[in-house]
Amino acid sequence: MAAGDAASGDVASGDVEPGDVLGDVVRLLQPRAPLGKLVSGAGAWRVERPASCQPFYAVVMDGAVRLTAERQAPLELTRGDFVLIPAVCGFAVASLDASGPPLGADAVHCLDGEMRHGDPDAPPNARLLVGHFDFASPDAALLVSLLPEIIHVTGEERLGALVALVNDEARKKRPAREVVLERLMEVLLVEALRDSSGPNAPPGLLRGLADPRLAPVLRALHERPAEPWSVAALAREAALSRSAFFDRFTRTLGLAPMEYLLAWRMALAKNLLRREAAGVAEIAARVGYGSASAFTTAFTRVVGVSPVRFGKEG
Repeated sequence: MAAGDAASGDVASGDVEPGDVLGDVVRLLQPRAPLGKLVSGAGAWRVERPASCQPFYAVVMDGAVRLTAERQAPLELTRGDFVLIPAVCGFAVASLDASGPPLGADAVHCLDGEMRHGDPDAPPNARLLVGHFDFASPDAALLVSLLPEIIHVTGEERLGALVALVNDEARKKRPAREVVLERLMEVLLVEALRDSSGPNAPPGLLRGLADPRLAPVLRALHERPAEPWSVAALAREAALSRSAFFDRFTRTLGLAPMEYLLAWRMALAKNLLRREAAGVAEIAARVGYGSASAFTTAFTRVVGVSPVRFGKEG
């Protein structure tokens, strides 16, 4: 089939399935879920958290809460729900009847292994396991920036079963409890990403990886960033015409193909500058630049400092 003929078609059976490509992303992210903490609330309560560099998660084990985050409509979370805030943004969690400012430090109490917000003597109206994911990938910032700002999963049978296991494990002090909880949370992350991928996902990486034409292109860019890619070459990888590919990639990912490639190359370069004793010329070649000067110009324009300075400060 010619590239032009493939502009509106789908891949044949036997090509990569969306779930397989999603596995590539999880491996790229290299997630870890250090032990979270049990949090409960009673009465009217509200907790605010400023923007953080770490993706935040919450599992609702009992009751219901309201979550509000920057640029997002309020969400009501109920028992069995999972929420992930991958990007850096401030948010607040509160009881459904809360109003007014957040509670002060004197309204937070440690009760039998959990942090209580609000009335320490009243029955809780919500109980959650909350914590942060660590993404060890050198390109985590790029990948996370392309995820939805909030991933909320509710009413999913498989995720509900995992939440029940998390709930049971969090409440009991079995041997290796922390190890089991960490692994369960990593699986919860995968399930949440699965549920959030597909053609109806917001523009971004998950939607792109679910697209049978674009998934091979994304893998090629990540695996071979030093190649002299052009829109025409990427269109051939997708078996699409140049114009059809450019339009499909931009609509699906939320940025143009060469913008994505530039961001990926800069993410790799930053990691190399931080972790390796390679010279600027060698790093330039490894991320697809023909000369150290061309790389330095691009890096300084995108990052705001020269590669040499970034390496010293990193």
